[in-house]
Amino acid sequence: MTRTLRTLLRAALTAALAVSGGASAGNQVYEPMAASVRAALHAAVSDAGAPELLIADAGERARWLGEMSRRLEKRIPDRSYREDLLTSVHYEATRAGLDPQLVLGLIQVESGFRKYAVSSAGARGYMQVMPFWIRTIGGAEDNLFHLRTNLRYGCTILRHYLDVEKGDLFRALGRYNGSLGRPEYPNMVRAAWERHWSYQPLTLAVTEARGQAN
Repeated sequence: MTRTLRTLLRAALTAALAVSGGASAGNQVYEPMAASVRAALHAAVSDAGAPELLIADAGERARWLGEMSRRLEKRIPDRSYREDLLTSVHYEATRAGLDPQLVLGLIQVESGFRKYAVSSAGARGYMQVMPFWIRTIGGAEDNLFHLRTNLRYGCTILRHYLDVEKGDLFRALGRYNGSLGRPEYPNMVRAAWERHWSYQPLTLAVTEARGQAN
């Protein structure tokens, strides 16, 4: 999500938060939102840019992809597809202002990296997106089992919830799962993020080591 788009979305949230009476729709909860919020979210999920690793240093790009690919290999043996998934996760998470490793932890909890996972409530794909989001912010042709589409929706929705909750990740994750206020889901996502997907860029590690030496 571009800075301009994110600014427009945040500006519209004040009106949306004043609307109450949302109805439950399974894993995620439908809440009436201002037209300006819907428009901003629609613009976010309509991005058709080619996914890429948004890491400036070429060596760091290769290191991140190699490390994450190694961790994901048992779940997704096909290297080409695995790297495509990881590149798309990094791209969609970064453009939405999210930590890619957080998104990997969320996917692990939500679907176990199963592309065609469907919950009992009807949530679909890697990030378990509810179909009502297509009607709310997408287009009728959008397929939530499509890799890029699912990740784009999921990251956009989580960013939206983070903005609604003013950066409170615990509450944003609760909204994403439809369990706002309960600790089980946010704790599972954080545990998966920290135990399986935590990552420190090499350039940052070198800088910190030099700082400590001085």
